Amino acid sequence: MSYQKALILHSKDAGKFELGSRPIPTPGHGEVLIKVYAAALNPVDKHIQSNGYLVENYGFPTVAGSDGAGTIEAVGEGVTGFEKGDRVLFPAWWSADRGTFQQYALSDAARTAKIPSNMSFDEASTVPLGLGTAAMGLYGDIKEGFEGPGGGIGLVAPWTDAGKGKYTGKPILIPGGSTSVGQYATQLAKMSGFSPIIVTASQRNTEYCKAAGATHVIDYRETPYSQLPEAVAKITTQPIDVAYDSVAREGSVSASLRALAPGGSLVVVLPQNAVKPGSRDADGKLVVFCYGNVNAEPNQALGANLYSKITALLEDGSIKPNAVEVLPDGLVGTFDGLKRLASRSVSASKLVVHPQDTA
Repeated sequence: MSYQKALILHSKDAGKFELGSRPIPTPGHGEVLIKVYAAALNPVDKHIQSNGYLVENYGFPTVAGSDGAGTIEAVGEGVTGFEKGDRVLFPAWWSADRGTFQQYALSDAARTAKIPSNMSFDEASTVPLGLGTAAMGLYGDIKEGFEGPGGGIGLVAPWTDAGKGKYTGKPILIPGGSTSVGQYATQLAKMSGFSPIIVTASQRNTEYCKAAGATHVIDYRETPYSQLPEAVAKITTQPIDVAYDSVAREGSVSASLRALAPGGSLVVVLPQNAVKPGSRDADGKLVVFCYGNVNAEPNQALGANLYSKITALLEDGSIKPNAVEVLPDGLVGTFDGLKRLASRSVSASKLVVHPQDTA
């Protein structure tokens, strides 16, 4: 049996990842084994580290990490379209063999995509969870009455013929335009035809947001969220039927709801106490708490459809990866990276580690 280096969470109450070794898994039917060259960090990783969030349902010890890019090492039975050496990006799942904070990980072939030749592993590793979260929230099926995470607001996906440009001329509001999810929500909104695309971000990240497709950037430090609806009204007199709040904190949710037109829909990326996801308020406004992992059973069909198009979307520039900051020391760099995420000191870039560089 061959072994690999990995960041291991030994129990729900461990409170920290430890660098250790574990067996290299073997791909089953429909799966591929990937040699992980780049793994991106996400805010959910610090919650997993703190209390076993999500992974506790799949047993310990386990491995976290939601985003990966690398090369195909082996293919399982029934897999077509991939061979050893192919450069790919992939989303993780919550079981130990599928986390990306290790040197080799499994992925479902149906939700694995080849990386264009002009894109680095680092850039590609920023795509899976951020793009998936944006896409599932905007284009997933509406699940009214469902209070948990999952579902979307039922728009038609722009990577399909029926959805490309479908919402031309309609405005959209995206608080958190410089976050990873906000960047992908902006790009998808552009593909869908939304205009104006109004985002919030700090002034220093204005050009980053505009490069993704934002037409207007509201500096949330100069214009606090309490004044957001009025600021949006100065940009467009059209009703805001769609908002995607990729920060979901510091008053952004209540401000987004106030800016939303009656009967409109708001996607949030974090659980909320003040609003009840899955229900409509007195004005018919719907709030959806998005669950963006495309490997979740309700997301798998839409996720597979998206992954069948990702390579082409990256090749033609419709989707661009996040800006990247590579952390030193392989998987060990994750420790400092998670501290930075916890302190909210990361802005307009994605932190990435190189598992193969672990000493």
